[in-house]
Amino acid sequence: MTETNGETTETTEAAGGRRIAVLGEMLELGDEAVEAHREIGRFAAESGVDLVVAVGGDLAKQLALAAGAAGVPDIAMAGDNATAAAYLESVLRPDDVVLVKASRGGQLWQIAQALTGQPVTSL
Repeated sequence: MTETNGETTETTEAAGGRRIAVLGEMLELGDEAVEAHREIGRFAAESGVDLVVAVGGDLAKQLALAAGAAGVPDIAMAGDNATAAAYLESVLRPDDVVLVKASRGGQLWQIAQALTGQPVTSL
């Protein structure tokens, strides 16, 4: 958010860096799962995300494909958290902003822990 002349406006750019969304699969959605993942991919594009890193299997692939089709400039797929963390470590820049989100079962906090030098924990 930026304040100018007493008005607050939402910015679409990270402060000097890229907006990166590390998104894992949403579990237990049943018949709605594929479309829900596609919707999140489209939402990432609408939100101005510069890079989507989709973590997981087929549902993550659906998310990534939808994000790319909707205009996210860079897409990456990782089958597991360790691979995602290693990829991110190789591409992150100092001013990048990273969102990590998934169902608890995806344990994506492991990626955040790895990127911040914390011990990686599981359930």
